[in-house]
Amino acid sequence: MAPAVPLGSTGTPSAPLPADSSLWDRVSTWVSENKAVVYTIAGVAVVVTTAGAVYYISSQPAQETTPRPSKKERRKRKQAEREAEAEKAAAAAAKPAETPAKAPSVETVDELPEIDETTVQGFTEAQRKEYAQKLKEAGNKAYSAKDFQKAIGLYSKAILCKSDPVYYSNRAACYHALGDWEKVVEDTTAAVNLDPEYVKALNRRANAYDHLGKYSEALIDYTASCIIDGFKNEQSTLAVERLLKKYAEKRAKEIMETKPAKLPSSTFVGNYLQSFRPKPRPAGLEDSVELDEDTGIGQLQKGLKALESKTGPGYEEAGEAFDKALELGDLGEYEAYAYNLRGTFRCLKGRHEEALADLTKSIELDPDMTQSYIKRASMNLELGAPEKAEEDFAAALSKNPEDPDIYYHRAQLHFIKGEFAEAQRDYQKSIDLDSDFIFSHIQLGVTQYKMGSIASSMATFRRCMKNFDKTPDVYNYYGELLLDQAKYQEAIEKFDKAIELEKETKPTCMNVLPLINKSLTLFQWKQDFAEAEKLCETALIIDPECDIAVATMAQLLLQQGKVTEALRYFERTAELARTEGELVHALSYTEATRTQIQVQEKYPKLASKLQGASQGLMR
Repeated sequence: MAPAVPLGSTGTPSAPLPADSSLWDRVSTWVSENKAVVYTIAGVAVVVTTAGAVYYISSQPAQETTPRPSKKERRKRKQAEREAEAEKAAAAAAKPAETPAKAPSVETVDELPEIDETTVQGFTEAQRKEYAQKLKEAGNKAYSAKDFQKAIGLYSKAILCKSDPVYYSNRAACYHALGDWEKVVEDTTAAVNLDPEYVKALNRRANAYDHLGKYSEALIDYTASCIIDGFKNEQSTLAVERLLKKYAEKRAKEIMETKPAKLPSSTFVGNYLQSFRPKPRPAGLEDSVELDEDTGIGQLQKGLKALESKTGPGYEEAGEAFDKALELGDLGEYEAYAYNLRGTFRCLKGRHEEALADLTKSIELDPDMTQSYIKRASMNLELGAPEKAEEDFAAALSKNPEDPDIYYHRAQLHFIKGEFAEAQRDYQKSIDLDSDFIFSHIQLGVTQYKMGSIASSMATFRRCMKNFDKTPDVYNYYGELLLDQAKYQEAIEKFDKAIELEKETKPTCMNVLPLINKSLTLFQWKQDFAEAEKLCETALIIDPECDIAVATMAQLLLQQGKVTEALRYFERTAELARTEGELVHALSYTEATRTQIQVQEKYPKLASKLQGASQGLMR
């Protein structure tokens, strides 16, 4: 393993950049402007009134007691009667129609009339509302009694009376209990169409999508739910994280089955190789010895020479040469060494089973080759098997208790497990056996820092700068500790010194980590995105395969609200992932970012609130 600095983002070259905090934590509650449209039918009562006069004419003429009116008077009376009748008719027409008698209120569902698509048309709005409420209450009781089919029937009748999102969501709960996920999606979709802010319906639909294997749809719903609810619902937030992990793990397994094995960035390979003390080539493999490249030994010599270039193409050439050396065979005393080297490169390519087999073969051929035990231990540690790693370290120490590399790498095991006192002892033991290996000193200082001994840590680094003043790694990792303390100006100075020394000492194989660290410092200190991006771009020109540079660029873009651009870089981190664990991590970021884009497309009013948010996407 390369020096593992736990404080910043660039400790272990294989580790993707962790987010500082969640973008979602900075998003306030989103209120949709797509309000539900509730359609109501207004009944129009048309009352037709008729008015008439009934004249009763006596069969017997009445005796005249008064003089008969004149013809002119009779005409006047007739006119008056007609006017009176007209006034009466107008008054009757103007009288409001009588309100139909209110239907007697019902107490139980059993008292309700027959309810279907036809009969419901004859109910008044008040009746529909009352009947729907009664049906819903009865449905809730049936649901509580786990009589889901009865509850479905009751909710269905309630929906006929009134199209209410709650009724659809409640019926969806019944289908959820019965495992009818398609029906759950259908009803929750109806509920969300009526009320886009209905969090319960969104969560219920997300859960159904999850069961149907529609992870993208589920993530969109859970994410929208979180935003609407102001991230106050911990269950929804955890559901997003759980679903991202579930999707990423499934997808990672599928990808790893067909993913071609390739070396990681030259930065990664270089850091891994330099975590072992440099040793001269075995006698007989020096450049001064002329060997035929058509032989196994000749290919072994060719690979060792290619390693010394410390460049991506050189590492590729070395890996191919070690493969060919073992294919050609006839390696004699170098066979165990060849298996060690091929196992190393297979490990770097993520071909762990083959790498373990090679390192085991190396140990069988030469039980005293302690480096093979150390590399196998490092692999087991990376694969999450610390017990096996401990066994390998113990076996190595039994062979050579004076090998400082064993203590250095065992200290890494303790460090990762959080056993800092034990790590400190092993780093110090490594230094006692060989004080010229800079990374033992660096890691000792970092361990002291993690233990809270800040003064001791700073003193260790000051000694390193005095004794290893031309080693860029000293300034780079010291800068990380200063950055962790928010001593930005001092950190920048150390990163600049590291960059200067990298250019001087390794012009053709520069380590890009100081560039990335300076980029992060400028972002945290001054929010200087332009310069931070420029530094990442420089790092990617030098080492296009550097996963840390790619992930850093993705985060910088994301924190500026450039989500679509960030997605391209997150997808690139997935391409560069070397192990299944790294791929799961990269895919989680990628899918979370893609979901953010999809949420913005589905809820356009949300986009403006997401733009400009200044934190990372995942917690």
